[in-house]
Amino acid sequence: MGMAASESVREIISTRIAGEVVLSPSPGSTMRKWRTLLEVSQAELAEELGCSPSVISDYEAGRRSPGSGFIRRFVEALLNIDARRGGRYMGQLARIYLQPSDIFIDLREFSTPMAVREVVEAVDGEVLAGGSALDREVYGYTVIDSIKAIQTLSGLEFYRIFGATSERALVFVGVSSGRSPMIAVKISPFKPRVVVLHGPLRSVDPLAVSLAMGENIPLAVSRKPSQEELVSSLLELYRAARE
Repeated sequence: MGMAASESVREIISTRIAGEVVLSPSPGSTMRKWRTLLEVSQAELAEELGCSPSVISDYEAGRRSPGSGFIRRFVEALLNIDARRGGRYMGQLARIYLQPSDIFIDLREFSTPMAVREVVEAVDGEVLAGGSALDREVYGYTVIDSIKAIQTLSGLEFYRIFGATSERALVFVGVSSGRSPMIAVKISPFKPRVVVLHGPLRSVDPLAVSLAMGENIPLAVSRKPSQEELVSSLLELYRAARE
């Protein structure tokens, strides 16, 4: 990737993060989410910005309201720190957001975290495993064409389904038994917060349930009548998180 392309990618990602903070009903929480996702400590960020860690804490706790200038500096500081570490996270975001794929039917990040149970309820889900973990926080979701993902994604590409963070819901559509999606999750180094299956399911393969239990990942089956209604229900949840 050339310098001009790198600058373009950075600009797109900067705009996306800043826009999410500006539009969030809780800018501080959204700032904390992105700082955490890029694995930057409050002390590191404060040093980059030339302020004290208590200032960062005040913004994230909502005790201060960030202006557009501070938000711009905040995003630049995060990406500068990531660049010095080799640009791992910016590279990951670039591949996710700049390389469209028909494997991913929908991929979104919540501006504020939702609970697993809220995702399950939104899709009329029946929980088959992991019912004790429904209060975990979810930061986004990916709706995946199960058949295309299995046929197309290599092991190294599979992580793209996790979007900006693995703390998300993976929703597999076109599922016949649930076996293949859960095997893919089992062998992946990243683990989602919840897996939702949707499709012409007469019954879920017992191995899928067993793998979910072994990984301590909630597994649910959506009872939405159609894929369109499933995606629509998740979009409504996404919009509710922004209000």
